[in-house]
Amino acid sequence: MRLENIVWDARDPHRLGRFWAAALGAEPITDEPDAFEARMTLGEDAFLDLCFQRVAVPSTAPARLHPDLQGGAEQRQVVERLLGLGAAHTDVGQGDVPWVVLADPEGNAFCVMEERAVYRGTGPIAALPLDSADPDRDAEFWAAITGWVPGEGMPGAATLRHPSGVGPLLELCPEPEPKRGKNRLHLDVRREAGEDDPTERLVAMGASPIGDPGELPWLLFLDPSGNEFCVLAAP
Repeated sequence: MRLENIVWDARDPHRLGRFWAAALGAEPITDEPDAFEARMTLGEDAFLDLCFQRVAVPSTAPARLHPDLQGGAEQRQVVERLLGLGAAHTDVGQGDVPWVVLADPEGNAFCVMEERAVYRGTGPIAALPLDSADPDRDAEFWAAITGWVPGEGMPGAATLRHPSGVGPLLELCPEPEPKRGKNRLHLDVRREAGEDDPTERLVAMGASPIGDPGELPWLLFLDPSGNEFCVLAAP
């Protein structure tokens, strides 16, 4: 399996997707009334798709996954460009910190990071912090289902990175509180050609299946900390 998508629940997938495509320099690949997708090329053989799916009422539970964008030496200019695209400053209780917290057009908070050596070469998304009840345990889980490998990251977080060394860090961070509702953002992994149904293996690693997928071309799970993710069918 490989990590393929970052998925946003959205009231207006076109509007939200266009914002993030412009923010990250991603190429739109699907633009339909209920779904928008854009591809962010990370390297010769690496990419992440940004997917926006329509929901009637997005969850209001505290966010457990969000993108940290690369700001670095140009943090101020990056923030100004994002504000021009439709972002807004927001307060999530961050206090006096060197990064800038913004909200996208549907109110999803994200950060624009200051210069950090560990973020050099990541591309427009520096990191994907994901709340975890046990970061070391969950890092092992996500490494097993993505093929990503341990890397240097923030103190207190367990960090993974694509084995090529390109693209964002996946940071498993100590959760400030137990999960209280559906995540508005989640990750998708895709099965490789010839891979068997992974349900038994994932359950053995601590995942929990959600519902009956029926005719859908994906399987829905919770990771060991209760974060949703999907396993997509092989291409």
